[in-house]
Amino acid sequence: MPADDAHYMALAIAQARQAAAEGEVPVGAVIVRRGVGGQADQILASAHNRPIGLCDPTAHAEMLALRAAAAASGNYRLDGCELFVTLEPCAMCAQAMLHARLARVVYGAREPKTGAAGSVIDVLGNPVLNHHTTVTGGVESEACSAVMQTFFAMQRDKARRAAVPLREDALRTPEAAFEPLWDVLPDWFARNRWTREGAALQGLRLHWIELSPLHTSSQRSGIVFLHGPAGWWPEWIREATEAQAQGHRVFLPDLIGFGMSDKPKKTRWHTLERHVEALQEWMSALDVPNWVVVAAPEQIRLAHALCNRLGHASARVEVRTPTPMPGLPDGWPDWPYLDPGHRAAQKAWPWPEA
Repeated sequence: MPADDAHYMALAIAQARQAAAEGEVPVGAVIVRRGVGGQADQILASAHNRPIGLCDPTAHAEMLALRAAAAASGNYRLDGCELFVTLEPCAMCAQAMLHARLARVVYGAREPKTGAAGSVIDVLGNPVLNHHTTVTGGVESEACSAVMQTFFAMQRDKARRAAVPLREDALRTPEAAFEPLWDVLPDWFARNRWTREGAALQGLRLHWIELSPLHTSSQRSGIVFLHGPAGWWPEWIREATEAQAQGHRVFLPDLIGFGMSDKPKKTRWHTLERHVEALQEWMSALDVPNWVVVAAPEQIRLAHALCNRLGHASARVEVRTPTPMPGLPDGWPDWPYLDPGHRAAQKAWPWPEA
């Protein structure tokens, strides 16, 4: 007898758990060719999310499964095949499914932010397109949702346990203030980095986002993006993603007093010299041979002073105006600053010389 949908979704859930074990957003997929005339079903491919591990933004579970199934069948067309996935597909994956001519797509949990099987848009059922596929949603939805919820709860707990004691003369924005950002950018949570190392930090925690180059064989320079006094790292998402795709190693620091970094409550802490020292010690520890410092227009002084301090003959400054990514929730620039005490760095800018 052919297996039912719940059986194959259970296999996809097992793949999702494997993704979670590797630190990837837990989504799993299975592609099946149903047996006819009493023949057994054939599982052509199983896969799970791997965009972080493969440094590939297209390495969603569905995309990897489609590639493996096409290779196994010797045909890029997967006529008569069914794809089971734990989360409603995004637009990229949905369009690839149409190209593969799948007969049916079965998903578990709805994706209210990016779902392309009806939740946000309906790629799979768009009457304008020249191919359609049958869609069944909500199969084992509670089990699929539970895998996602457990993963993100563990990630948040890990971040809390990694937190370090805060100096009495400083503030730290609670992690809960940033959760709406991770809801929009779940893949970016794993790119969080922190350090307290360096004499200039004096025990304060510096936060940054790090993106590995998509093509490591063609790795170019390291690029650090310096946000303006009214922003923090999300203002550079678009430019950072483009630089990563070009083969660069990308760093998006939150300057001390901004964003997710610790925030000394006294404006006198924030001198140009101290910010330069903190950034220079952090960048030197990263062991990147060549640096490009991309600065918002308001941070030209900081960028040039930093390059002079780095002492790299190849270090150079570029001035760009950030173009924030559309779709970020309203009011995100103010999330790190819950009360006036959190804004000491903004009040001190433009920073005086030491």
